Amino acid sequence: MAGRIPQEFIDQLLSRVDLVEIVNARVPLRRMGREFMACCPFHAEKTPSFTVSPRKQFYHCFGCGAHGTAIGFLMAYERLEFPDAVEDLARLVGLDVPKTGGGPSGSGSFRPLLDWLAQADRFFRQRLREHPARQRAIDYLRQRGLTGQIAASFGIGYAPPGWSNLSQALHEAGATVQDLVDAGLASRDEQGRPRDRFRDRIMFPIRDRRGRVIAFGGRALDGDTTPKYLNSPETPVFHKGAELYGLHEARIHTPHLRRLVVVEGYMDVVALAQHDIPYAVATLGTATTPEHVERLFRTVSDLVFCFDGDRAGRAAATRALEVALPFLRDGRQIGFLLLPEGEDPDTLIRREGQAGFERRLEQAVPLADHLFAELRAQADPNTLAGRARLAELARPLLEKLPEGHFRDLMVERLRQEAQLMHTRLRLPSGGTVDLARHNLQLTRTPLRKAIALLLYRPELARAVVADDPALRGGEPGVKLLAELIGGLRANPDLSIAALLERYRDTREGAILERLAQWRLEIPEEEYQFEQEFADIVTYLRRRNDPREHLLETLLLRGTPRALSIEEREELRSLGKPQKI
Repeated sequence: MAGRIPQEFIDQLLSRVDLVEIVNARVPLRRMGREFMACCPFHAEKTPSFTVSPRKQFYHCFGCGAHGTAIGFLMAYERLEFPDAVEDLARLVGLDVPKTGGGPSGSGSFRPLLDWLAQADRFFRQRLREHPARQRAIDYLRQRGLTGQIAASFGIGYAPPGWSNLSQALHEAGATVQDLVDAGLASRDEQGRPRDRFRDRIMFPIRDRRGRVIAFGGRALDGDTTPKYLNSPETPVFHKGAELYGLHEARIHTPHLRRLVVVEGYMDVVALAQHDIPYAVATLGTATTPEHVERLFRTVSDLVFCFDGDRAGRAAATRALEVALPFLRDGRQIGFLLLPEGEDPDTLIRREGQAGFERRLEQAVPLADHLFAELRAQADPNTLAGRARLAELARPLLEKLPEGHFRDLMVERLRQEAQLMHTRLRLPSGGTVDLARHNLQLTRTPLRKAIALLLYRPELARAVVADDPALRGGEPGVKLLAELIGGLRANPDLSIAALLERYRDTREGAILERLAQWRLEIPEEEYQFEQEFADIVTYLRRRNDPREHLLETLLLRGTPRALSIEEREELRSLGKPQKI
């Protein structure tokens, strides 16, 4: 494939990176024996079940099953495509990514969509500068107090009136109707012709963590047009429930962010940035999701949810609180700022300025205070029945919290609020893993156990030669074992992570990734690796011996009377010692 990254480079890259460092920079790890553990970054859990093996350079979560190498971790954690994850790792260790075939680098099959979205972005920005109808858009932006500089920094553009302005421009550049539909830029009419999705709207490009345009939000200029705000539909590169408007711009402006403020709309983000609060982001017309919270906490450890003070704003705050609870590990904090009735961040900062708005942020209500204030509004703590109700309302919420000091403090706070001696919270189970049962499920056959041992100790491959009888036979597992031994003998310095990457997206790769989850049940120094591996190889040799197959066949025939005279003679000869 043009532009493919050479396998030799991936081998070299994975020999230089350290998965422990890569994970620990994003998810704090703590050492547990030979490995490191943390609460899994890929699902909400109360007790750690996410392990990282320095020896194998492989991670695995016993809770959700997530696993992989450093490349796989970046792909999952940062939502990157394979080439982008390789480029990020290469940049980390100071390597330049080579390509074979001279093709372009990028995000595989998503590259065409990203190219058309980038061209659409340029189209909208150009129309804001040149289109005859642009003055309406410019007047609106000025009315909202935006300068040309801030509009340029956020890439704000204009989609002019008409059904096919963008479609025609991109068609002339080579886009098909299907390209436009797949990118979320157009739909088809009854005759199959493209119809621009965005018409007569202020356009806000939505960017991913790398700054690439993946979608748009459009604000209607005509007051009678509905909806007032229109987002791109779900596409292969855009998932509304996981993206945040303004996050890329916030990270670019302030590389070492300390805090992020979550607001409700595009204009709120842009207005705050214009008044020197460049660390606001917005959900894209949806309620806060677990993916939003997870992504926010990947960037900072301090969040403030800033919503209108009306009923809808309070409901949004409640939703954000409930979604965020499973992610509140020690060291993370959340505050809530509910604005005065009729105000939003845009209007408020224009009246109070940066200093006034930041004073409000500093006075944001901590999550614990906000939660118990909401509970007291639903249950009277001055009565026995009210205190019992408060405790019952709090119980399912506090049970969402992961194990840690914050959870302990919240339980103590509940005891004080409800005047309880004890609580009835279900405590975490402790997250222990039955390794014996886990390993048995993985290595149900000697062949699987041999591969698992090889993935733990690659040097075991030196004990088996390429034409060893143990590696004969047509079984897929035998062929895979032979390939592994051949590859490790030819490349003694090949890391397990590099070996796994060679089988990415194959049936064999799925088997190897599963067997790489095998873990020692006893101290490493007590485990007889060489002896167990040798015993399995001996078993495989005997199993592949034609004489052993004949013996098994004859024995399965039953009693000697069921055998012919020739077969009984053959059975007696198989039992005699063989000359070497």
